[in-house]
Amino acid sequence: MRSRVAGAGRPSASPQTRRRDRHGRGLRGPLTPPQSPISRTRAERFDDLVADEVRRIAQRWGRELAQVEFAVEDVPDVPLPEEGPVPLGATLPGEGGRPVRVVIYRRPVEARATTERDQARLVRDLLVEEVADLLGMSPETVDPSYEE
Repeated sequence: MRSRVAGAGRPSASPQTRRRDRHGRGLRGPLTPPQSPISRTRAERFDDLVADEVRRIAQRWGRELAQVEFAVEDVPDVPLPEEGPVPLGATLPGEGGRPVRVVIYRRPVEARATTERDQARLVRDLLVEEVADLLGMSPETVDPSYEE
């Protein structure tokens, strides 16, 4: 799974900004410790969700998926269809010695799911369907809990 670069594209805070004491209220700082679950971004939580599902599927199909790369991208970077739904995931063929990639698109999945539980189920179903298509099997064969 492709890891995200924390803080990419954002300017780093200068020492002057950190020491700013606005209206005599004291120094600004984080509201929660960085290691607490509440301080994780939606993108980080989504990456963890996908990684957990990939690990779960790989326990059973690890040998068959050894040459497959799993990734999370925010939105599809391919031209979108004029009609029909936005894709939630895709299997991209390996080219030039690169492995086959199974990509899950975070923003469309978040838009489609109404709760965190729905989001987890949708990610599970997407990964199972992509792996089943890749291996030429039915989704129920890849993951018996798919029918639920």
